[in-house]
Amino acid sequence: MTINDIRSHGKHWRSWAWPWELRRHGALGINERNLNYQFPLNARAFYRRVDDKEETKKICTREQIPVPELIAVVSRYGDIRKVLHYLQNKTDFVIKPASGAGGRGILVIVGRSDTYFRTAKGDTLSREEIRYHTSAILSGLYSLAGHPDRAIIEQRIIPHSLFEDLTVIGTPDIRIILFQFQPVMAMLRLPTEASQGRANLHQGAVAVGIDLNVGITFGGVYRDRYITMHPDTGKSMANIQIPEWEKVLEISVRLSRALEMGYLGVDIVLDENIGPVVLEANARPGLAIQLANRCGLMKRLNSKLS
Repeated sequence: MTINDIRSHGKHWRSWAWPWELRRHGALGINERNLNYQFPLNARAFYRRVDDKEETKKICTREQIPVPELIAVVSRYGDIRKVLHYLQNKTDFVIKPASGAGGRGILVIVGRSDTYFRTAKGDTLSREEIRYHTSAILSGLYSLAGHPDRAIIEQRIIPHSLFEDLTVIGTPDIRIILFQFQPVMAMLRLPTEASQGRANLHQGAVAVGIDLNVGITFGGVYRDRYITMHPDTGKSMANIQIPEWEKVLEISVRLSRALEMGYLGVDIVLDENIGPVVLEANARPGLAIQLANRCGLMKRLNSKLS
């Protein structure tokens, strides 16, 4: 049963569904997620483990869970002058806020010359602009609560060749929702030109459901509408076998246990050379994954309780 089935009635079709209809089909709402899962299963003292990307990276390193290689962490304004020193032998890298959210403040550099750095979007930045962006991160411009932050400089992920013809910009990732340390739902998030290469759905990325048992995709959702083809490339998004699927699930389970959080979203990217790599974790994972999977989360959560 899909959301289209809920909205249709005889010859009439409506663009909305009654709350009781959504609930009858197992849709999980944000209030229920917070009250029944996020708050009871995630100790407040542990939120820093996921809200701080540097802390998440340390936990992953301790547990031997693959993450992008750390180049440097800039935590003081006085260290901004050292940024170019850290990057002197790097042709590609990522600078991101330690406490950012929604992809804000992430700068992906894919090449450089003697004078300029080239971003994933094709823009060029000067050395001073690199320092300025780092300074903006430290000021808290992109942090969750606007508090002073740190800038993480790390290895750039090289997207798996599987996605070479599927997307034109950015790095796709896989979101796994875990409940009581077990995967219950997954989706592939594909960047678009509208999302400016980011894999964030609210910015215009595509969500594609994944069959949790076999790691094969089906359908897709773009701006709350069901689609079958990528909006930029026209490529079908169905029947894609995610490489190393068992390892993707295994990594997500190991991280959820290490973080000691019972309701969690884990974001994993597929690097062409390394394989599955943890990008970050989220104690407040969004609910659009239900649309991508044509299935309410309540059904999956209840099945784990029974």
